[in-house]
Amino acid sequence: MRVALFLTCVNDTLYPDTGRAVVRLLARLGVDVDFPMAQTCCGQAHYNTGYRHETEPLARHYAEVFGEYDAIVTPSGSCAAMVRELYPRLGERASAEGRGDGLTATLAPVIPKTYELTEFLVDVLGVTDVGAWYPHTVTYHPTCHGLRSLGLGDRPRRLLQAVKGLELIELPGADECCGFGGTFSVKNADVSAAMGADKVRNAESTGAEVLCAADNSCLMHLGGTLSRSGSALRPVHIAEILASTEEDPAV
Repeated sequence: MRVALFLTCVNDTLYPDTGRAVVRLLARLGVDVDFPMAQTCCGQAHYNTGYRHETEPLARHYAEVFGEYDAIVTPSGSCAAMVRELYPRLGERASAEGRGDGLTATLAPVIPKTYELTEFLVDVLGVTDVGAWYPHTVTYHPTCHGLRSLGLGDRPRRLLQAVKGLELIELPGADECCGFGGTFSVKNADVSAAMGADKVRNAESTGAEVLCAADNSCLMHLGGTLSRSGSALRPVHIAEILASTEEDPAV
């Protein structure tokens, strides 16, 4: 397989260690990973803010950059959902506006080949025990895009449960939104902050050391709340947990 890493804007700018963790993890599982340097934004922020036409060039570029690969893996449920759920809508709307089916044809090859990391591990590689070691108590927050758009189900939990030394503690209200929602947190700051506080309160009630999720955007939001409250609970992306081994442990 020719596999490409789609790092995403948030990870590239703020959380590059997550991308490095994905590469270490997949390499340990025998997967050679390319990182196409021409990759840019998938257009999610533009689309969600109402700039649909401005999203189209970014979607075309995504298809051009990643089209030759057998699989595109991203450590972001929201960006994977953008490609899989909303790229088809871009093509449909372009056709409905009388601009033909060109956009649909351009985007079609990359849509089914784009995987969130835990999907790729469980569904494509067929593994749940990735040989990880992480001697900490962890509670898992299923993010909205992973839960509702991608239908990740128990894939992340199965991966975490197989990690040596890890104790997984159930998160109360796990299926509730953390309140980030991209531009929602800017446009509706008070509501967003209240939702984040509720999620943090539930996470802290577990007594876990680590709050884990598959999206750094949500962890960024929750991490800010945790930091301001002086909490000892640490936000950690699932890729960094799965990449951790006894020989090369995560912090």
